[in-house]
Amino acid sequence: MVPAVEFALWSAIIGLLLVLVALGDSSLARLPLSAAMLYGLVGMAVSPLWLDLAALRPMSSARVLEHLAEIVVLLSLFTSGLKMSLGLRDGRWLLPLRLAVVSMMVTVGAVAAIGVWWLGLPLGAAVLLGAILAPTDPVLASQVQLSDAGDRDRLRFALTGEAGLNDGTAFPFVMLGLGLLGLHEIGTDGWRWLAVDLVWATAAGLAIGAALGTGIGHVVLYMRRHHHEGLGLDNFLALGLIALAYGCALLAHGYGFLAVFAAGFALRRVEQRETHAAAGTSQLDDGAAAPDAAALAATIHPDAERRRRVAVDPQHAPAFMAHAVLSFNEQLERVGEVVAVIVIGMLLWAVEWERARWDFVVLLLLFIRPLSTAIGLAGSRTSRTQRVLVGWFGIRGIGSLYYLMYAIGQGIDPVVAETLIALTLSVVVVSMTLHGTSVTPLMALYGRRPRRERL
Repeated sequence: MVPAVEFALWSAIIGLLLVLVALGDSSLARLPLSAAMLYGLVGMAVSPLWLDLAALRPMSSARVLEHLAEIVVLLSLFTSGLKMSLGLRDGRWLLPLRLAVVSMMVTVGAVAAIGVWWLGLPLGAAVLLGAILAPTDPVLASQVQLSDAGDRDRLRFALTGEAGLNDGTAFPFVMLGLGLLGLHEIGTDGWRWLAVDLVWATAAGLAIGAALGTGIGHVVLYMRRHHHEGLGLDNFLALGLIALAYGCALLAHGYGFLAVFAAGFALRRVEQRETHAAAGTSQLDDGAAAPDAAALAATIHPDAERRRRVAVDPQHAPAFMAHAVLSFNEQLERVGEVVAVIVIGMLLWAVEWERARWDFVVLLLLFIRPLSTAIGLAGSRTSRTQRVLVGWFGIRGIGSLYYLMYAIGQGIDPVVAETLIALTLSVVVVSMTLHGTSVTPLMALYGRRPRRERL
């Protein structure tokens, strides 16, 4: 195909897809399917399966795919952190922590055992497979996550926090799997893995992200309130904080995913503390009273002067900052989701599907996930309905793609790599289909339950 024609066709396809998503977003929300399913079909259509506009191969494109998935996951993790508005002393935080630690370890252990005794994988590859498939996806799970910072739903809070945390807590097991394959130093009897890859990297990631989110939040508010500086370009603030937290965490040998989630959460906590401290001390001339309402009105108001006044107002500046950052990041996250899921669809033609095990996919989604969450939530203040839904909505997607490509980039054996590719992408495709078709009706039914049963 002539390059100019190919580019024009790509442009038309992507443009049509984005327009359809923009115009039909509310309609899709009412249908038993997700936008991700549409993106995946587009990816399959442009691959050699039909139009042959691009022929991505997982092995040869591993580095590019790793960084693409990495960027999309980072955007989603920051958004998830910004939506987590409950303080750490709130008992609901125990739910995502138990899911991200206890349920994560149960899943990795169960998948590793199956990998060795049933799938015939080496121990290191089996542990690696468990780490790749254990984390739930923060990108594709938006319909079951917190809708905004004021959402207090126990189910949504648990799923949002789990997706935000377990993309970081999976990393130690990725490193353990690579170490058992001889591709990473784990030390005698695993001491280095325990001290560095587990304890230090986790603590450093969380501490660096929290410190940067808190510090930058205070600096921005100080400049705006006292000097009327640092106004506008909140999109740069979001991207800058994500990149800074991620880069600093990696330089300190910490987990960047945890740092970005912690940075988003810390920025939200700064907004809440500052808004609470300033309540009643200042008011806009036109009498706007509610900080969040004022921030929203200013964000969409065509009057630039009003936006500037809200941005520097002592009472409303924190909410304005948080709302502007979150709004921009959510839009960018949606664009990243489109690109990443199209790419997954484009990869399917090159998968050696004879290596896939569909019985393993069923076992993971219908038995291991519910069992691991039941263990993780045992004794918690969740209803039976909430526990069932948490067990079902273990969505796998872009996070699993990232860990898969990261492992391939470390030089694992090509035969093992092809097996991991087939097993991982079969789980992702089935997860996107099953969860995409069930999320709308199930969450609609859940939403009809009395509010007191959901908090």
